Formats: sequence, C-alpha cells, structure tokens
Amino acid sequence: MTARTLSSTSSVPSPLLAVEDLSVAFDGHQVVHDVSFTLRPGECLGIVGESGSGKSVTARALLGLNGPSAQVTATTLNAGVDVLSASEHELRAVRGRRIGYVLQDALVSLDPLRKVGTEIAEPLRVHGVPRRERPGRVLDLLAAASVPEPELRARQLPSELSGGLRQRALIAAALALDPAVLIADEPTTALDVTVQAQVLQLLEQSLAAGRALILISHDLSVVERLADRVLVMHHGRVVEDGPTSQVLAAPQDLYTRRLLAAIPSAHSRGQRLSDLPPDPVALRALAARQSTGSEVAPDGAVSGTTTSEADGAVGAPADGSALGASSQALRRPLLVAEGLGKSYRGPGGRTRAVVEDASFTLHAGETLGIVGESGSGKSTTAWMSLALTEPTTGHVTLDGEPWTGIPERQRRARRRRIAVVQQDPLSSFDPRWTIGRTIADALPSAPSAGGGIDLGLGLGRDARGRRSGGEDRTERVAALLRAVGLDPALEARHPSTLSGGQRQRAAIARALATDPEVLVLDEPVSALDVSVQAQVLDLLADLQEALGTAYLFISHDLGVIHHVSDRVLVMQHGRIVESGTADEVLHAPRHPYTRQLVAALPHPELEEIA
Repeated sequence: MTARTLSSTSSVPSPLLAVEDLSVAFDGHQVVHDVSFTLRPGECLGIVGESGSGKSVTARALLGLNGPSAQVTATTLNAGVDVLSASEHELRAVRGRRIGYVLQDALVSLDPLRKVGTEIAEPLRVHGVPRRERPGRVLDLLAAASVPEPELRARQLPSELSGGLRQRALIAAALALDPAVLIADEPTTALDVTVQAQVLQLLEQSLAAGRALILISHDLSVVERLADRVLVMHHGRVVEDGPTSQVLAAPQDLYTRRLLAAIPSAHSRGQRLSDLPPDPVALRALAARQSTGSEVAPDGAVSGTTTSEADGAVGAPADGSALGASSQALRRPLLVAEGLGKSYRGPGGRTRAVVEDASFTLHAGETLGIVGESGSGKSTTAWMSLALTEPTTGHVTLDGEPWTGIPERQRRARRRRIAVVQQDPLSSFDPRWTIGRTIADALPSAPSAGGGIDLGLGLGRDARGRRSGGEDRTERVAALLRAVGLDPALEARHPSTLSGGQRQRAAIARALATDPEVLVLDEPVSALDVSVQAQVLDLLADLQEALGTAYLFISHDLGVIHHVSDRVLVMQHGRIVESGTADEVLHAPRHPYTRQLVAALPHPELEEIA
C-alpha cells in the first residue's frame, strides 16, 4: 500500500478551507505561529507533531472553539464563512453542518449519562431536524459507521461499548449533518490494531464520498495510509509541509527525522529511540542493592558490597534481549502461570469465560509481551498475575511459591516484589496528592529481605518511626525521580499539572519504590505521542539493564511489542493462540489470528523508512 494520491483532473476544485498566517495566543503567550494550508474535496491533510505542538489548537481555531481567552489572528481563515468576523450564530451553522469534528477521547467526549442514540441525535436536534425523523437517521448513521446491531447500540450508554464502538459512534455523530469537511483528532489513539483498521476504513470511505479530512495524529503509519499532504508542527510552527510520500520518505527537517526515528519496530530492537541519554549516576544509585545500604560517590561509583549475580542482572548486551549478568540467573523462572481461567456470571445467570487455560513463564530479567485486540483477556491475565483478581481455575507462583489461591495476608510480605504501571496514570493517582507524596506513600517501611531488589536507598525506620539509612524521605523520592529522568522539583506538583510523559515517568517511579522484581506494564505508552513514547521505552530499557527487572508488557501496538519483547504471547477470545520469540511470532506468524493482526498494521513498510 502506498500513500493516497488525488486523481488528476483538468480543473482543480475550489478549497473548502483556506487558512493563511493563522496564529493563536492565550493570555499573550503565542502557541500557534503563522500556519497556512488549503483543503479541497476528497483531500486528506495530516497534521503531526508531539503533544503541545499546536495541532489541536489549530483545528479548533477553524471552528472558533479555542475559548474566549484565545487571541486568534489570520490573513485568511475561511471555512465557508470568515471565522474571525463571524458571529456565534454563524459559527454554530458551520459546526456540524459544514465541518464535523471527531474528538480524541471517545469515552470522555461522549456524555456518560446519555444513551448513544441521544448523543448522535444531538446535532440533528440543534440544526432543526424534525423529531420524528431523528431515530431513523440515528440508526442509518450507526449502520454507515459500521456499528453492528445499531438498534441495540443506540439504547446503550457509552460505558457499555468497546473503545472501537465508541470511536465509531463519535464519527457517526460528526457525520450526522453530512459535512463537507471532517476533522479527526487522534481518532485511533489507544485502539487495538484490528479496531484501528476498521476506523481507518471508515475514514477512507468518507474520503471516497468526496469529503475532505484533516487527520491529527501522532501515529505516522496512520497518517501515511490516509494523508495526501502532511504538515509537521513543532512548538506551534510548521517545520515541514509537503506530499506524504516526500515528507515521510525523505524528510528534510531534523525534527521530522527524529519523529520517524522514534517509531518502535523490529528494526529498532537494541537501539535508543530518543535522543535523551540515560542518567548513569541515577541508574547506578538504583542498582546499588545491598541490604545493609550502599553509598553512591559523587562521581556515580557505587561503594559497598556489589550485586550478586545470583540475584539479578546489571549490564545488558547490545541487542537488548537478555539483560544482565549470568544466563543461569536470567533463566530463573520468576512468575509462572499454569492453566489460568477467569469466568464471570452475567445477566440471566449465564457464565462467560474471559480467560481460558492461559499458561506462561516469565524469567528474571526478561520481557514477555502480550498482544491481542480489546476483549482478548490481556488485562484480566495481568490482574490475575498481580493477584488482584483471583483466577477461577489454575494458579500463579512467584519465585516458586504460591501467589494466587492463598489469603492476602500470606502475600502481603511479598507484595513489593511485583508492581504495576497502568495505561492512564492520571486516573490511578490521587488528584489531591502531590507526586512526591504519592511516591513516598509507596516506599516500604523496612528494607527488602529475601528476594526483593534493594535499591540502596535506605528504606528502613528507626525506633521513633522515622526513616533511617542516612536519607530522609524527600531525598529518597528525589532519587527515584532522578532515576526516571524527572526533576526532583516536580515532587511538589499535582498529577494534573504534569504532561502525559511526566505522569507516566512518575508512575514508573512509584512502581520502583517497592523494589520490585517484576513490573506488569498494562498499555504503558498507548496514549503517548511518538517522541514521549520513545523516551518512556528508552527509560524502561535503561531500568531493566540497571536492575534486571522482569517485564510483563501488555500492548496492542505490534511495533512496541517487537521493540521491547524477548518473547510474545498472542491472545484471542481469552486464549493464548500463539507464543514464541518476538521474531518468530511477528515475522513468521503461524496462527491465522496473528497473521490477521500483522496484516491489519496501517503500513508495515513505514518500518523500513524509520
């Protein structure tokens, strides 16, 4: 598949959108600088760049949606009306009828208290479609958006729909008034590869019908599939603009080249994705695992007893495959699942199995990737591995000892040996607590004993209940923040004031506070833009090299899985249908479902460009 190209015609249609020298500022701070482009029927313009580059602000300016505090200027800003001089009444006529807008987060964008059919009927009501016509139009729109069982889905709440169905419902709402232009802001973020393919097919059908599309995305493979032209934005400015094939195959700007280099894939295994170097001093401090307490000299050298090879691994080979000291230590079975199954009783008393007969072994210092579409049982398997969900059948052992099927009081002393990093750290943090308090709360009350990784941060308490070991709590929190590449000054900040990448790093720091041997990472980078994703993946590789931590890594992104994993499990309908090394599973898949996943990638050839 190659990038889309418009068919050549003798007459070029008039632009549906004309933007020249668009600038946007908030309270005197300019966030978009002199952006210009035109958009014609049947054309797709891709706008790419990392978070904060001005992509969404540019799109919202076309509809006058940046709020009363925005100062918008332009030589030309025409979307059927002159947006700068249009009244609010005139702009309401543009919104939905001339330009449809698909927002990024379908779960947040849909009203959780309104049924899906009511939500889709809202633009019809606002624009005067008679009440008696709306139910039929809603069902037609859901069917056109490839939503199965539209009568049922129209009666459901957004929380009762999968991520892919919610996204398609948003697209149906945006197309309700048959607009000439569709703006899709990150329409495939956090969707698994098969659902992503369905959403992209729907957008392709919209283009084939003659609509124009502005596609905002951090996923360059998605942009490569749909866009005719690409704008690359950085710090509010367009740094590169041209045909998709030219920009992505032969980028001229250094920033564009960095974005392409940050795409994880099979070709990037063992290589850094970002241009941020690791902090060797902070990582050595983290690797000082002496139960009596190690000291870190100013130059970063570790004094005291060094790490025993039998305990873990320090120093990874270049290919990033088996991290650490002795192969015997690395092959130690650490987390073993045998015959895991989980069933729930649903409406009418019917029992539904969400995981069936899942077995796997995670070795010390290894990364085991789990892939599959939404509803395949990945997260349920992870939660059973954490012993946060008790399996219906089967069991899990941690370092040879029972981990599931026992009372929580018998697990409590070993809880620190396994930790989790979730997809959305904002939801997992207490919004009232500062980052420093969140991390400090996770610090154990006594040094690690009997198998946990002691980070050498002096985590015991003295007789008065104060933290002992020569460092106070603030210093220990600061050490963890430095280890994940964050300024210790951020400990005073609340989660909502941090960027997505900073929050995810803070979530990793919180997980490391317990000295874990196993980290369960559930979609840890799916909602991050490509450059921040690269930094987080590099950080995880650095930490694994320094500590020898084992990762159970769950993701729907095959490129990410191929980049980080030693071995891969593929799940479908609650069962493991294929397993093997990353290269075996993703380069030569045996199971039809795995082949379907690989075939659904937006554009595998983009890996060659990167």
